[in-house]
Amino acid sequence: MTKRTVLTGITTTGTPHLGNYVGAIKPCIEASHRDDVNAYYFLADYHSLVKNKDPEKVRQSTLEIAATWLALGLDTETAMFYRQSDIPEITELTWIITCSTAKGLMNRAHAYKAVVQDNVASGEDPDFGINMGLFSYPILMAADILMFGSTHVPVGKDQIQHLEMARDIAQRFNHHYGEILVLPEAVTSEHVAMLPGKDGRKMSKSYNNTIPLWLSEKQLRKAIMRIVTNSLEPGEPKDPDDSALFAIYAAFANDEQRAEMRQAYADGIAWGQAKQQTFELINGELAEGRERYQDLITHPARIEEVLVAGAAKARRFASPYLARIREAVGLRSLA
Repeated sequence: MTKRTVLTGITTTGTPHLGNYVGAIKPCIEASHRDDVNAYYFLADYHSLVKNKDPEKVRQSTLEIAATWLALGLDTETAMFYRQSDIPEITELTWIITCSTAKGLMNRAHAYKAVVQDNVASGEDPDFGINMGLFSYPILMAADILMFGSTHVPVGKDQIQHLEMARDIAQRFNHHYGEILVLPEAVTSEHVAMLPGKDGRKMSKSYNNTIPLWLSEKQLRKAIMRIVTNSLEPGEPKDPDDSALFAIYAAFANDEQRAEMRQAYADGIAWGQAKQQTFELINGELAEGRERYQDLITHPARIEEVLVAGAAKARRFASPYLARIREAVGLRSLA
């Protein structure tokens, strides 16, 4: 059986929320159990330094996110699970491919262009507040992907450009030094769940409308009860396709449960009752993981042990692969 090498980076900023769980964590953990997949999941702590200048927040977010993935059942015996900063080969590869990456390619990066446009619109110097981490982070992202010969990288539509850049960088390198780097394919899905937040917009830390993943049972119920709904009374039919509450319920429900809830909306279910059922469904799925998470978060040494072991496994591939790359570019022994 030919295995695909699938790689996903996990940004270590902030506290995981329900949107992270439905959109990325749950499907990635399910994919890691497939026999036809070599799964690489890494904590992108170097990337977090572009914006996060608080050392304690960097550490705390890494701890919370690692604990989350482990609590939810990631099998680290089958999947590679490591911290980006524990793989020195990635940073060395970053510099090697930087030296063959066109500056013009980086000029076209969406995140960089957006900041420049905001600066110009506000009358600032175009490069105001822009550090080299922001400008060149697509090269680090390419190194993350190329370091492990990734064949498939799941991304949202807003991330496709990064995969295209990684392919461009790999092709340019291979043109100069031979067919060494694997060109990755972007994997997108029309069906990836994009959870709405409490106010109906996309659940995002930038909107401050998230529902944190590991709230206590009481806090979770309170958060769900605060989800914005319309003023329709009990008994009045409600449109599930225009309801943030239904979208959140549907992301956790099976086909039968979704069909039953659709009918309940048509029959005029009271919003309070719909919220209670949503709470019970979500709480039922997260209860066991919440207990494991609380245990892990109070034993950071156990998490550290898992990450160190994961890095050692990952480097067994990265070190000889980087040796080939070094040889190709002329970083060779003189003996």
